[in-house]
Amino acid sequence: MKKRYIFYMIVLISLILPASLFADEIATKEECVIKCHEAAALINSKGVEAAIEAINDPDGRFVWKDSYVFLMDLKGKMIAHPFKPELTQKDHVLLITDPTGKALFVHFVNIARTSGEGWIEYMWPKPGKSTPSKKLTYIYTVPNHNLFVGAGVYVGGMIY
Repeated sequence: MKKRYIFYMIVLISLILPASLFADEIATKEECVIKCHEAAALINSKGVEAAIEAINDPDGRFVWKDSYVFLMDLKGKMIAHPFKPELTQKDHVLLITDPTGKALFVHFVNIARTSGEGWIEYMWPKPGKSTPSKKLTYIYTVPNHNLFVGAGVYVGGMIY
């Protein structure tokens, strides 16, 4: 009886443990909204330069789990990005498309200009990967600025 109990406990732990190890690595939609609002508050309280420094930091508070915040202006220029700083060197990123041909940055700017906030789905590689995955990104226009921030979750078989 005791051996059977130990066996079942080992099986149960082996089923639960792997899921719990990876559960903390997946960002949620709620976290994306919170982080975007935190970044916007930082811009309004400490200024754009302080926010750029914080958002560009790949080890900073705006990078968590498998997600991060980026900062753009309403003309389509990437201002800060913790994993693709080369995007900030372009005049604008509006011509960049995902593998399906979607001009994701055009959609970002349109949401920021028209609604002030919203979600967009497209394909983008996870940090440290080269193969694109389906991503759902929240866009939030920074009050009192011609800027917006975004953060997203990678979807596909995962709860988001």
